Amino acid sequence: MTARLDQQIAFLNEADKLKTILRGTTLCDASRAENSAEHSWHLTLYALVLADQAGPDVDINRVIKMLILHDLVEIDAGDNPIFGDYDAADMEAQEQIAATRIFGLLPDDLRVDLRSIWEEFEAAESPSARFAKSLDRFQPPMQNLASGGGSWTEYKVSEAQIEEKVGRKIAIGAPALWTYARTRISAFFAGVGA
Repeated sequence: MTARLDQQIAFLNEADKLKTILRGTTLCDASRAENSAEHSWHLTLYALVLADQAGPDVDINRVIKMLILHDLVEIDAGDNPIFGDYDAADMEAQEQIAATRIFGLLPDDLRVDLRSIWEEFEAAESPSARFAKSLDRFQPPMQNLASGGGSWTEYKVSEAQIEEKVGRKIAIGAPALWTYARTRISAFFAGVGA
């Protein structure tokens, strides 16, 4: 019992490091960059509040698990802003190594369970994973709109780049959310505001 609990606490202590990983997206008030732990928490809230946007085959409880776990690998691999310059294959390899190390801190049964949830999110093949991925792509534009452009300004992002990089990914799992976002993004880039 003690050895298992030691492993669980070691994992939880390691997960605390996610609070130190800064993201490219700012908070809605533009006061500072958000960290990856805040992002994960905010996404779980998105899932709870926007559950009515999920398809009938989506398990919101599973989505919440995916969203709270999805960025743990950033403890080792760091955050790669979607509009930043990075090698996607190298990033994926680093994240797999990080997943092995971080989930490897857990007792075997939890390691297998939580790693499989993380893998499901990464593959984005199940309805729940597609909805989770959609929320992961939907939240940053909502924050950028709320903060007056946020990281779009920093990365000199165009409306077409947003459509290409996040639009399809949002639309796959949550088409109404993409319609909502696209209207506001277009208004922002037209200078009308969100």
